[in-house]
Formats: sequence, C-alpha cells, structure tokens
Amino acid sequence: MSPQLARQIASTIAAEIGAQAAQAQAAIALLDEGATVPFIARYRKEVTGGLDDTQLRNLETRLVYLRELEDRRAAVLSSIAEQGQLTDALRAEIEAADSKSRLEDLYLPYKPKRRTKAQIAREAGLEPLADALLGDPTQVPEDCAARFVDADKGVDEAKAALDGARWILMERWGEDAALVGELRAWLHEVGVIRARVAEGKETEGAKYRDYFDHRESLARIPSHRLLALFRARREEILFIDLDPGTDADAGHVLAEGRVAHHVGVRAQGRPADKWLQDTCRLTWKAKLHLHLLFDLFSQAREKAEAEAIQVFGDNLKDLLLSAPAGPKAVLGLDPGLRTGVKVAVVDRTGKVVETATIFPHEPRRQWDQSLAVLHALCARHGVELIAIGNGTASRETDKLAGELIARTPVAGMQKLVVSEAGASVYSASELAAKEFPNLDVTLRGAVSIARRLQDPLAELVKIEPKAIGVGQYQHDVDQYRLARALDARVEDCVNAVGVDVNTASAALLTRVSGLSSTVAENIVEYRDANGAFKNRKTLLKVPRLGEKTFEQCAGFLRIADGDQPLDASSVHPEAYPVVARILEKCGCEVKQLIGDAALLRGLKAEQFTDTQFGVPTVRDILKELEKPGRDPRPEFKAARFADGVEDIKDLKVGMILEGVISNVAAFGAFVDIGVHQDGLIHISALADKYVKDPRDVVKSGDIVKVRVLEVDVQRKRIALTRRLDDTPPPAREHKRDAPTRDKRDDGRGARATGAAQPPANNALAAAFARAKRD
Repeated sequence: MSPQLARQIASTIAAEIGAQAAQAQAAIALLDEGATVPFIARYRKEVTGGLDDTQLRNLETRLVYLRELEDRRAAVLSSIAEQGQLTDALRAEIEAADSKSRLEDLYLPYKPKRRTKAQIAREAGLEPLADALLGDPTQVPEDCAARFVDADKGVDEAKAALDGARWILMERWGEDAALVGELRAWLHEVGVIRARVAEGKETEGAKYRDYFDHRESLARIPSHRLLALFRARREEILFIDLDPGTDADAGHVLAEGRVAHHVGVRAQGRPADKWLQDTCRLTWKAKLHLHLLFDLFSQAREKAEAEAIQVFGDNLKDLLLSAPAGPKAVLGLDPGLRTGVKVAVVDRTGKVVETATIFPHEPRRQWDQSLAVLHALCARHGVELIAIGNGTASRETDKLAGELIARTPVAGMQKLVVSEAGASVYSASELAAKEFPNLDVTLRGAVSIARRLQDPLAELVKIEPKAIGVGQYQHDVDQYRLARALDARVEDCVNAVGVDVNTASAALLTRVSGLSSTVAENIVEYRDANGAFKNRKTLLKVPRLGEKTFEQCAGFLRIADGDQPLDASSVHPEAYPVVARILEKCGCEVKQLIGDAALLRGLKAEQFTDTQFGVPTVRDILKELEKPGRDPRPEFKAARFADGVEDIKDLKVGMILEGVISNVAAFGAFVDIGVHQDGLIHISALADKYVKDPRDVVKSGDIVKVRVLEVDVQRKRIALTRRLDDTPPPAREHKRDAPTRDKRDDGRGARATGAAQPPANNALAAAFARAKRD
C-alpha cells in the first residue's frame, strides 16, 4: 500500500474516532508492529497522544475494513482495465467510492457474469433499437422494431425485438450506479419491512405471532426486533419483504417514477412512452427491488448484529469485572434434583480440597444427611462462603445452605447464588479435563461455581465467551465477528485487572497482552519446574518468551513478594528508570515511597519526564505508586433473595424484592430475583428520568431493589420496575408479546424465555405503547 493511501486511511479513521491523523498513524504503526490494544492504551500514550482502548478498538476494526476496501478497489480497477473499459471518469468514481456497497455498484456493469438475456439481445443487434426508442419516443415501437426482425439472429418478429430491447434497457438501468445509490438511500429512509406468516405455520410459529401481520420502518426498527424477524424467516415461519412506504402499491408506483425520472422517461402521450414506462416498471420490479431488498436487509442485519455484539460485549465486560470475593475458602454447590447436588470445597488459593455428592431434594429427600455432610466439610476446611449455582433446584439448595449456616457457628459465613452459565461447557472441556484429570465431570461444575465467586475473571476466562450466555440474540449474529469482539473484551478486562504470574492458570495467562497459548503454557511449566518467579526479568528465561513478547506482557504480569517491589505494580519495567529518578528526588527507598500518598501527590510529573516518557506516563506511575496493583473491580457484596419466594408462583404483585441484574438489553434489564425466571425492567421503568440507554443506569452484576408489577405464570413472564412507587396495572390481556431473553444456550443446555414488560401506571403505559414491541 502506498504511503499516500496509508495516510488517507489514517485521516479517515482519525475523523471517525475523534482524533488527529498523526495519532491514528502512530497507533496503526504500533498495531502493524505487533503491539496489542491494551499495551498501546496503557504504555504508549505519548506515541498515540493518549488514545484510549475504546478508540483503539474502533480504529482496529475500521483499519481492517478500509484495508479490505482498498484491496477490493485494486481488484475492481484491475478487472475493468483488463476488459479495456476503464475510462478516466470511471477510475475517478471508483477511487472516490467510500464504501464496499458503492464500489460494488460501480463494478456491477463490468462484473463477469453468466450470459444474460440482455447480452443475447445485444448479440442479436438490438441495442440500436433500445437506444432509438429511448432517444426518440415519438417513434412507434412496433414499426421501429420491424426493421430489426432477423430470423437468423433469433428475432422472428417485432415483439421479440422489443422484448430484447427491453432486456437491454432493464440491465443498463439496473446496473446504473447512480440510480442504484439514489434508490438505496431513498428506500432506506422510507422503506417499510412487511412480515406475514407462512401458510399453515400459525401454530408452529406461535411465539412469533406478534409478527404474523407486521409493518415497521426499516430506518427505525430496533436491532433486537429485526433479528427476531430474521430468525423467524430462517425458521420459515415468516415471509419478509421491503416496501417503499406504508402504502405498498403507492410506494411501488413512486419507486417506478423515480426510475423513470432518472433515465429521462416522461409520460407525454408519445407512441413509445407507454413501452418505456412499462420498462421502468419492470426494471424496478425485476431488477432493482429484489437487489435493493437483499442489499438493505444485509446492511440492516449487519448493523443489528453490531449492536447485538456490542450489548453482549458490554454485559460480558460487566460480568468479568464483577467484584471478587477474594481469597476465602468456598463451598461450591451445583444444584440438582434426581442427580443430586454436586459439592466442591476450594481453599483460599482456589485449590480443590474435597468433593461430595448429596441428595437433599426429590426423590431421595436426604435432608439431614446432606446437612451433616456439608457441616463436616465446612468444619474441616474453614469454609467462609457458600456459592450456589442458579440452575435447577437453586432455591431449594439455597434453603439448605441457609439452614447449614444457622447450624454452623462460623462468624460471617455467607451464602450467595451465582450464575452458573457456562459451567457445564467448562466441565466437559479439554481444559477442565487437563486441570482435573481425576475428577468426575459432574463435580467440575461445582468447582467452577466456587472459584467464580472467589475471582469471576480468573474462572470465566476458561470458558468460551459465547457460552457465558449474556448476549442478545447471540445465536443470530455472525459467529466469527462475535468471537473476535468478545475475545477483545476479555483481553481488555484481563489486562485492566492484571495477572499474578505465580498463581494464574494458562487460560488466564493466554489473555495477557502479547502471550500466546503456547507461551502461557510454557510459563506454567517453567513455574512448576523452577518454583515461583522472583522477578519479571526471570520471564525472559521462559521458552519462546523473547524481548518483544516481554515488552507487551511485562506490565500486566504481577509478582507479589518478589525481589523487586515494583514488579507487584502496573509500572512497566521499561519505566523503572523513571521511578529511580523519583526515588533520587525524594531521597528514599522504593518500599518507603510506595503507598505514601502525601509525598506522591506533592510531586509534579513534569519534573521526571524525558524523551521517552512524557507527562501522561509519569502521572500513571505516580498514581500507581500511591496504590500499587489496585484492582479496578468494585467491592464485593451480594444480593439477598427474599425468604419464601422461590418460584414464580410465589410472586405477588406489589412485592418489593432484591435482585441482581443478569443481562442488559436495548429495551431494558433482566433481573434474577431467585425464582428460576428472570424478570424484566422495561427501559421506561429503570429510573424516574428519561433513559436513552439502559447501561447508563444499570449494568450486569448490579444489585437492585425492584417492585413486582405483573406476573404471568403460564407464560413465565415477570414485569418489574425500579420505581418503587409505581402502581401495578389493572388485569388485562396481553395483545403483544414483550421480548424474551435469548437463553437458548446458557452454557448448561437450558432454554428459557425472558419477561414481559406491561405498563405500571399511566406514564409507563404511554411509554410501553410507544415501545411495546421492544
């Protein structure tokens, strides 16, 4: 790629992310050298002018797109040139194309294709007929066509000649880049998605009955609803079309009129006018409408998928960065009925010390025996916390844990219900088998549940992000794009927190900036063979961990109680000379300086800069020295589910309950209130003020108080509000379904629906009426 083109790409991206071209150029150069986004964001602020991780992720995504666009542009220019049809004007248009769709519009007339009816007509010499009628509509079509009848060329009569001429014009107009672009923009603005149920699919597709006869603006349809329509189409429940306006017939006439206006066809009563108008109509119906439908649906789906992936990524980030309980002995309970409750005890370091299986519930009902087993485990291992998976028999097991705490005289012992999403995926994984080769697969889930209470991030990185199940229509989006986006979120979270190199698993180390799975495994093997790392420099002895890799990873790896106190911080080894200058200025040792807030806040960053490290880096160093190795995650606390409310049938309208935000979507937030079925707080009931984005007020893992507005036991739907003074609505029939949370794969093979969002009072009713299909 030429330097000029590289600068152009950098300028384009810079404008999009709100940066200067020089900043984008510097970041692109670092990425091309193999630097990771977390490393650039944290340790190369001077180089990029302080671009943050969000800007860098957007830059990275757009860089891929624009480079692919340039590759495609070069291929298009080469193809047209080989055909001998590349004019200066066409080259200029192609070089000015700023999107893949515009580029493909320009290439369409020159794209190699199978022999078309228009090509056959041209070979029969009918193009002059088409040009003649278009250029002079005063001619009588039949008379003009008679001159082109030639049986040897397959044109037996005037009608055949006119048909051939029509195919030529239809193809010409259908491949007119300016016309296609104009109609695409217009149809995107005025287009209406129309859905109707397939004949005989009413019963099979009952869950989509809200869309059996549905119309909605393409430009304004929410992403989750669009994905629902596409899913129903894929399942052959719905037929979906795109009409140019609410009045389909009038809209199509208007579309045909736009085609006619663009190509210069007028209805002036001339002999060829009707023939030309019919050609415009057929061009729209046979060429343009279908092409634009696929094109606009593809664009809309891509946008909807991007929003869904963003929602999944945001929820995943919140879950990964949820508060860790820390180094405490935990009793993990993986609830079950017939197969029993799987039990695992992990010590303060996460090591599995004992396992068991108990049968307190149906059908065996060995309640007292189960309590005795658990009591003995707690006493032997000094259990401080009890982690209960939130799956089948969760509330029954929670009750068991409550009775255990009452019988066990351990001060401060707590029980908490935690998400077990992905536990079964991990249990059956190759990683789990390698980690616990002698542990039954059914018990590995209990271990995971216990450990994710100690440190959610360290445990959840072992699970494929898609299996954690906090997404919105996650199964309906491009799985490659989803995986890439989620992997990036995991990488950002891990590096934001930092990793203790002497305790981290290979799975966690793999997510550290610059480390591959092979190098991560090598670190663990070196640690096992040689003991704990004493300092960061020792990492260079690990096989395949060279200077470049060390540069990328060292700042994110922590070594507590090592030879060098700074190794326990996020200060990069390359910046240790800066700390040396600070120590010289202060006249003290590192251990004296670390944590001395008064002294550190009295220092000015400008005093310690040099040609490599500027003010931003020095400020970061001073802040880190004040609280070395600080964890950005919140303080650990737990929700307390209401006693006696264990099933959806136990819910009463008006109840005020405590719950945990389990998922945030564009239309509201789902809340686990301990009844095996998440309730939904519609976006209009999240706060007393207008909320544009639910994540502005809540995020996954938040503990909230809610009031029950409505319960539909049969459909397993629960409507909640955070506005505790909201009054429940009068009993009514649901005329339209609310959205359901996509839990088709929550990591345990479970399927569940979400919650409805009926209005709570007049204000909420009005909001619901506007967004009732959200």
